[in-house]
Amino acid sequence: MTEVHAVIRGIEVGGNTGYTIGMAKVMVSLPDDLLRAVDVEAGRRGTTRSGFLRELAEETLRRRSVRRAERMAEIATMDGPLAGHGGGAAELVKATRPER
Repeated sequence: MTEVHAVIRGIEVGGNTGYTIGMAKVMVSLPDDLLRAVDVEAGRRGTTRSGFLRELAEETLRRRSVRRAERMAEIATMDGPLAGHGGGAAELVKATRPER
């Protein structure tokens, strides 16, 4: 049985479960060879499997955010007015909508 170190918001915390407040535990399916590679790299970096996967996720999302910001800046510098999808779809729908 796990030793309880504290009760926070009605949740028992402590012992050797490794649970951290504010973090969810997830189950991920990986091929055995990929999991071995993840474990080797985590060990090489001196971190845990979870820590390594968290770093990868954070870095991937950060890079995506940077790429989106760069693309938006590129679009903002394009010549000509930005007209959404370029058509008058909303106006066409309004003009051809049956009366209620």
